[in-house]
Amino acid sequence: MDFYVILGLEHGATESDIKRAYRRLARRYHPDINPGDRMAELRFRQILEAYETLIDPARRSRYESGHGPQPEAEVHRSGFEGFDFSVQGSDHSVTFGDLFAEVLTERGTQRQPQTRGADLHQEVVLSFEEAYAGASKPVSLTRRESCRTCAGTGVARGSSGSCLVCHGTGSVRSVRGHMVFSRRCAACGGSGQQRPVGCEPCGGSGQTVRAETISVAIPAGVADGERVRVEGKGDGGLHGGAAGDLYLTIRVVPHAVFRRDGRDVHVVVGVAVHEAALGARIDVSSPDGGARLRVPPGTQSGQRFRLRERGMPSLRGETRGDLIVEVHLRLPAILDERSKELLREFGRLNGEGERTLSATPDTEIRPIIVGGPAGGSTDAVGLGPEDQA
Repeated sequence: MDFYVILGLEHGATESDIKRAYRRLARRYHPDINPGDRMAELRFRQILEAYETLIDPARRSRYESGHGPQPEAEVHRSGFEGFDFSVQGSDHSVTFGDLFAEVLTERGTQRQPQTRGADLHQEVVLSFEEAYAGASKPVSLTRRESCRTCAGTGVARGSSGSCLVCHGTGSVRSVRGHMVFSRRCAACGGSGQQRPVGCEPCGGSGQTVRAETISVAIPAGVADGERVRVEGKGDGGLHGGAAGDLYLTIRVVPHAVFRRDGRDVHVVVGVAVHEAALGARIDVSSPDGGARLRVPPGTQSGQRFRLRERGMPSLRGETRGDLIVEVHLRLPAILDERSKELLREFGRLNGEGERTLSATPDTEIRPIIVGGPAGGSTDAVGLGPEDQA
């Protein structure tokens, strides 16, 4: 028996062709339309068998490969099952449209793929001291997270289990006169399980919007413009997917005394003329407290000294940066004649008038400040525990 011939189709017909042919022939040979016509009944059963075989890809493949009909384990979910003359009447009468609604419409649910949640971005403002030592900062954010009521499934709890209409069989029987039909259960779509009920708090989306404030540990040594990632604090994922991350962009407020350059910290300190000339020990501000610097005799204005590993910590476990101290001469206020006389004497003893000018005496020379002496920074003299006293 060639099912394609029964439906009036050629081999290789599409699913749409099979459905159209079935509708056309079913309307012609259905027993309700031909009451008492046993030939029409037989013809209808052949049409239904041909349709159910060719519309199912697996059964169609077996049929075309010559492996015969569907195995015993695969029961019909819908179709004409025969006659039951012991039944005189039934309250389960159905209409012609009901008999074929489930046959012509495939119902089912596809499992939604897992989707990672979106990343969130915010800015955090730190003081210089917080960037140096690290800090714990509160961050307020609004994020989507998995619904706590349904655990992100979008389905209300307690909505699973066997279908109450078909009792887990996936099909229901209907009687029309002495004819018995089975069709896919409309309540469960033929799955035999209860249809899921959407979760009310999240509207079936599996997510709710929540505002919260979290405490984020900012590592020591973070620089302006760098980002700190907080894992799992972005939007929650869909259908069991992983949550996104929270990225915090760091903004460090400029300091009035210190200036950062990479891991090094720069500071300018003023020294008196006699301290620069004779040498001295001076107190210097540093990010981690005070430090004592020994200025050697003859120090020039603009000269730099380096205090090893007194700068910024490293985020990558490298050595700490240095503290670069730049010395600027601070001239005293002249208050009395005695101070003036001492400075004049100092000038006479140290070669006043020995400058060499390339210009003529009548040419006015305008000074231009170009920075400190060449040669960069100099390691501080006498650094160590004894210099902290």
